Amino acid sequence: MQKPSVAELRPVVHPLGVKDRRSGEHWAGRLYMREISLRVDRHLVNTRVTPNQLTYLMTVAGVLAAPALLVPGIPGAVLGVVMVQLYLLLDCVDGEIARWKKQYSMSGVYLDRVGAYLCDAAVLVGLGLRAADLWGGGRINWLWAFLGTLAALGAVLIKAETDLVGVARHQQGLPPVKEAASEPRSSGMALARKAAAALKFHRLILGIEASLLILLLAVLDAARGDLFFTRLGTAVLAGIALLQTLLHLVSILVSSRLR
Repeated sequence: MQKPSVAELRPVVHPLGVKDRRSGEHWAGRLYMREISLRVDRHLVNTRVTPNQLTYLMTVAGVLAAPALLVPGIPGAVLGVVMVQLYLLLDCVDGEIARWKKQYSMSGVYLDRVGAYLCDAAVLVGLGLRAADLWGGGRINWLWAFLGTLAALGAVLIKAETDLVGVARHQQGLPPVKEAASEPRSSGMALARKAAAALKFHRLILGIEASLLILLLAVLDAARGDLFFTRLGTAVLAGIALLQTLLHLVSILVSSRLR
């Protein structure tokens, strides 16, 4: 069977608005990965590969970022970025194949969210273990592993706080939340939210951004000859995760999403 062209695939797998979703599309997807995924789709749409199989593979790729980051030096950081980029690619491809084949399922949506949780957590846990210097030959400092795990916990809790809004509304018999309801009711909180959105510091604890930051830290460490920057980054990301977990919870409570 002849493979469809990119031009044939695009209107089906990239329907109007898919790249403009406020919280459903990552900047890297809009910038480059959606174009790469179209080229991959061509080779998969006429096969027996299912969207859920791709989602499982996506999750494995994301989780493998953690052991990849245990490889010392720049090579490990590069490998971590590669695994996260593979995760992102498959995250695009699974939904696109589902649209083309019209194979939609609740389990696919659920598995996609699980994969997102695990990828973010894996990168941050991997960062903490990397900072602990498991293979350095000296005494392992488990404080850094703890801080990395703390950052991972924060990243997971932030996603859970968002997802649990839907759970709470469903249990109360309410319809899904609208975008307008996410706006804080107090002017002070609205201003703080706009400032955070402008700075985007909270994105550093997401798997894609964190993996790129880890690579930058590895380059700086290589120039310095120790793990100073990786450890500094671990502490900073743990602090961001804890602060963002609290601020995100407050922003939900003062918005109309639970009303």
